[in-house]
Amino acid sequence: MLEPISLTAITAALGAVGAGMANEAGKRAWESAGGLVRRIVGREVPAPSGSAGIEEVARAVYDGVHRDPRLARAWSAFAHSVSATGPAAASDLRARPGFPPSPRFFTDRGDAMKKLDREASRAPDGRPRIALLHGRHGMGTSTLAVHWGCREAERFPDGQLYVDLRGSAAGSALDAGAALRSLLWQLGVPEAEIPPAPDARVGLYRQLVAEQRLLIVLDHAHSAAQVRPLLTSAPGVFLLVVAGSPLAGLDAVPVTVGPLKKRDALRLLTDVAGKETVTGAGSELPAVLTRCGGSPFALRAAAPRLATPTVSARPSEAANMTESEPDPVRAAAEAGYRLLSPQAARLYRLMSLRPWPAFGPAAAAHAVGGAALDEASAAELLDELAAAQLLEHVATGRYSYRPAVREHAQETALREDGLGECAAAVSRVVQAHLHGALRAANAALPASWRVPPLPEELTSDAHGPGHERHDNGGGLDRAEAVIHLTTELGNLVQALYAAEEFGDPTTVVLLGQALWPLQLKAGRHDEVLPALRLAARTADDHVPGSRAAGALHAQLAHSLTELRRFGEAEAAARAAADSEAAAGHVRGHASAVEFLGLLRLRQWRFAEAYDCFEEAMRRYADVPPEAEEAADLPRAHALLKRHQGRALRGLGRRAEASERLDEALRFFEESGEAYNTARTLTDLAETLLDAEDAAAALPLIDRAMAALTDEGAEYHLVYLRSLRRRCVSPPPE
Repeated sequence: MLEPISLTAITAALGAVGAGMANEAGKRAWESAGGLVRRIVGREVPAPSGSAGIEEVARAVYDGVHRDPRLARAWSAFAHSVSATGPAAASDLRARPGFPPSPRFFTDRGDAMKKLDREASRAPDGRPRIALLHGRHGMGTSTLAVHWGCREAERFPDGQLYVDLRGSAAGSALDAGAALRSLLWQLGVPEAEIPPAPDARVGLYRQLVAEQRLLIVLDHAHSAAQVRPLLTSAPGVFLLVVAGSPLAGLDAVPVTVGPLKKRDALRLLTDVAGKETVTGAGSELPAVLTRCGGSPFALRAAAPRLATPTVSARPSEAANMTESEPDPVRAAAEAGYRLLSPQAARLYRLMSLRPWPAFGPAAAAHAVGGAALDEASAAELLDELAAAQLLEHVATGRYSYRPAVREHAQETALREDGLGECAAAVSRVVQAHLHGALRAANAALPASWRVPPLPEELTSDAHGPGHERHDNGGGLDRAEAVIHLTTELGNLVQALYAAEEFGDPTTVVLLGQALWPLQLKAGRHDEVLPALRLAARTADDHVPGSRAAGALHAQLAHSLTELRRFGEAEAAARAAADSEAAAGHVRGHASAVEFLGLLRLRQWRFAEAYDCFEEAMRRYADVPPEAEEAADLPRAHALLKRHQGRALRGLGRRAEASERLDEALRFFEESGEAYNTARTLTDLAETLLDAEDAAAALPLIDRAMAALTDEGAEYHLVYLRSLRRRCVSPPPE
């Protein structure tokens, strides 16, 4: 075991605290670290934002603890509590299987699989084990990766991970941060322990896979830059990247996947369609094989049509067909499209007009339009499209297009429906997503003044994608509402982009504000950040100096803070304060200043934090007594007193800190706020532990734990248990 005051151990402890800020307990530990570092070094030390900064702070702490045994004991106690609450080891996590199943029928690809076998079995030598499968759409690159992985499952006893990088185009591609979130979740990391900052995610990911034997498939990669943060030299990990073409700048064993040979194509078609059907095709068979061009996708799509009596194409479509389609995927899409029912054909065309990551019956019904199509009917149409191989199942009741199929559907929509109807279809889906998001946001945070109120027509009118009909969000409880927003996040971002392209700033702003619960309760900061930037710019351009602009800049500041981009967060917080002041929204202005103080706490700038909380208190005093928000002022004052206590504790002014915290505690206990009562008791206990008064801290910790019994705050309880151990079993000197 490392000596807790060695430079290596101090660096590790600071790194662990920095990586653990995904939940409330982790943020508390980071703030406590800042106060202790200030005490040890004897001056204010800015919070480090990267590995180089952590090493610099660790050296300063190392020098300080070796000058003063009392400071060494204080650091040892803190490091001991960090080790008790830090991220779980890989051996303690329960993986969540997410690897797709292999298809029943698979043929050929022997040469490609031999190359994968060689790379996967190569002796460890410090270089990553990585292969790149690449080929045109429809050639079975993804299927080959999955089939090989399923065949070689015993080679990877610790699991097989799969992430769809959605890289058919740069605009829809998953970024590395979101991919890392998926990988960490599959590795068993609880949502509340996934670090918000991408660098911290990379560190945790590489730590967890270091000793494991894993297959990681990264499907539909767009670029080397998208893949590079996911690379690892762990000796037991084999990384299999799938792309439509070679990725410049990615060092990987190239494995080209081309068309099936004619005999293998015939074998696959026979396996899927059945020998009798293929034999019965007679003279048509050579033409079918030619049109399929060795594409496994096209062959699978053709199989059911071999057994179906010929259906004439609709005249309007037949007139526009080309004599020959060189792309077998597009040819298969056209052949399948010609056999669709009119409503399914309309849905196929109009749902393709935006790169929606995954959609269900509600969005589909709005795309088609018309009161006659309900969600049950839309679900049947989606099943028809999936049966024709024109859509893929991505989750229960949710579908997506293959990229080449979507291109075909888009072109067909523009040709047959015209630009006006295409634009109207997109607008219908965007508005449906807006309505669903507003309902869910109000259900998730029913008392939040930051969430836009529901327009009158939404309190009992049409429902948004993924919702049953309900009034004012009443159909979803808080947890269900957050789940809905999380499920629809990719679609909400696409809807916001579409609204911006269509010149609809009101929808852009409202969709941006509806993302607030995803920031506050789901921690999806990196995924919402680009959309929030666009929404804030739109508000500045179209409604400058408004409450909406202030709210969006505040949301932006919140996510930037969680991502540890402190400079940008400060600029956003100041912009929020300026907008709220211009709008005459006293509460919003005070809240923005308060947030700036919370940012200063995260930066370990405790004196400036205290000044911000003082200014916020003065701003709240300007709220007119007759204003509706005046009723919330006592609670706002109590929260500010708690924040002031935290800042004073960081400054080492423990007596004043305890006085402010006691005032806040009285309010929270009298108002029955169990969670804030527990948080304030924890602040008081930590203040006493700073003074090495464990006997006085212990009963406060026990009271805090009792207050959290029914709150479901497991991470805070874990943190309190670590503080309790410091009281009853201090680390050896």
